[in-house]
Amino acid sequence: MPPAIAALALTRTFDGFTAVDHIDLAVEPGQFFGFLGPNGAGKSTTIKMLTGLLAPSSGSIQILGQDLFSNPIDVKRHIGVVPEGMALFGKLTAREYLLFVGRMYGLDKTTAAQRAAELLEFMGLANEPKKLIADYSHGMGKKLALAAAVIHGPKVLFLDEPFEGVDAIAANTLKTMLQSMIARGATIFLTSHVLEIVERLCSHIAIIHRGHIVANGSLDELRAGVQARLTPTAEPGFTADPTARLTLEQIFLNVVGGQNGSQPGITHPEQELAWLS
Repeated sequence: MPPAIAALALTRTFDGFTAVDHIDLAVEPGQFFGFLGPNGAGKSTTIKMLTGLLAPSSGSIQILGQDLFSNPIDVKRHIGVVPEGMALFGKLTAREYLLFVGRMYGLDKTTAAQRAAELLEFMGLANEPKKLIADYSHGMGKKLALAAAVIHGPKVLFLDEPFEGVDAIAANTLKTMLQSMIARGATIFLTSHVLEIVERLCSHIAIIHRGHIVANGSLDELRAGVQARLTPTAEPGFTADPTARLTLEQIFLNVVGGQNGSQPGITHPEQELAWLS
């Protein structure tokens, strides 16, 4: 089978600035794939290109074996997207919005209405049927955005910061749905700054830094690669336990070089602010 998501030499420039620089990605069917990076590293630009929201400057993208830009309509029938800004229609109710999205994906009225009702109940949004989306809290909006992204049963789901600003109850609801989709064979591409959730959910991870992919593989592969670089002689005062099981946060900080972008494999204590001590 071809990869569910494949990008080759994917590049995007903005007025001479290269936000994404010739990256290669391959996400296999059924993977829960985490895509990480510091602020401004190129995560959102990459996901916008992979979903057809932004044209690349160069490179190619295939989704489920089809070229994204040669067959955009066919490809988009099989993908779901929760974008960074959610892009909800505030003057509609949640039911009206889901019916609209379902019809745009080609569902008949009966199927769209049935799935909308099931999703609203599952997401805990069915209690106030006349409430406008504009009056929703941020967490309620996130749940509705995910409901809209899955109403047509996508084979590939792209999520840009789905847990940002979401409380623990809503986050648990989202995680339950995502894990059930993976169990049914869907592929999920997730960007998030909540590393604990990524570590718990994702089987494979790529890290982008300054527009380049600097790590890519299973969590165990990334952990082994970073652990092999850690040595007690890396710098004065630095120590590493070779038997320690590194967390994703430790892996991430080592790969991107910590807060100040210095040598990978070296972490630094936080700078002290004299006026706060």
